[in-house]
Amino acid sequence: MNRRRFITLLGGAAAAWPLAARAQQREGMRRIGVLAGGAVATDTDTHQRNAVFAKSLQELGWIIGRNVQIDFRYGMGDAANVRKYVEELVALALDVVLASGASALAPLLQATRTMPIVFVAVADSVGAGFVESMARPGGNATGFMQFEYSLSGKWLELLKEIAPGVTRVVVLRDPATTAGVGQFAVIQSVASSIGLDVRPVNVRDAGEIERAVTATGHSPNVGLVVTASASSLVHSALIITLAERHKLPAIYPRRSFVAVGGLISYGFDALDQVRQAANYVDRILKGEKPADLPVQAPTKYELVINLKTAKTLGLEVPPTLLARADEVIE
Repeated sequence: MNRRRFITLLGGAAAAWPLAARAQQREGMRRIGVLAGGAVATDTDTHQRNAVFAKSLQELGWIIGRNVQIDFRYGMGDAANVRKYVEELVALALDVVLASGASALAPLLQATRTMPIVFVAVADSVGAGFVESMARPGGNATGFMQFEYSLSGKWLELLKEIAPGVTRVVVLRDPATTAGVGQFAVIQSVASSIGLDVRPVNVRDAGEIERAVTATGHSPNVGLVVTASASSLVHSALIITLAERHKLPAIYPRRSFVAVGGLISYGFDALDQVRQAANYVDRILKGEKPADLPVQAPTKYELVINLKTAKTLGLEVPPTLLARADEVIE
């Protein structure tokens, strides 16, 4: 073989090496979908959850762009959006999907009973028919509950504790979901025992929320309970603004509301749940089945209080309540 031909062959082989390496890398690439029913792509809270999920996967050996690809979709509380994204994700034949909220999980389960699903922020997964039981989910979905409906009664008690003058409470809920109905049923059953009159307000769109809260906000001694739903997440900025405008003491289901000006929250740790979900995703990617991974409920709920907001509302937070708080924002 002459020298010129040898160099040509060597050059061709060298050029082929990175192509072969890239092809091998693509063949080993696993694909994860993330569908968040109530999330908005630009929200700080959304970015934070995505970052925690990616970091948790990285700690388990899954590096984005190297051996895993993540496809994100955000429903923004719109059922039509969610259905469209479900079709897209199912068509991608993903290895596993992370579903945030019942508004994402329900349509996913309607579309596929084979693609593995890990869910977070879902209430009463057994009662809603998403899994057969907590210990043995039985199908293609497993994950992490955000609370049992009994927690909803605690919101009323905490609201009364931080704002003793409240006698009437507006409850923002999504009546189109099982969780919306369940949360309000518990709130209604507890209300009379602590001397509160409750009124439900639907959170289907911004106009409905604003009209209802404004109509009752002029009355004295009114408080606000925001139940957990995709719609309440989407309209969180509006709800917090209305509570501030009408000087309504309000309690929320997640810390993220209080971090941006809400008064008080009591609920599961959303970021910790995403970390746990990453562990389930890892186990599924390594061959375990969702049917064999038990659904888990939170072992701890966090109480967060915004002292600046309390001061603006003219509320003196009881020392006993402050002592129980997991976080106080000043």
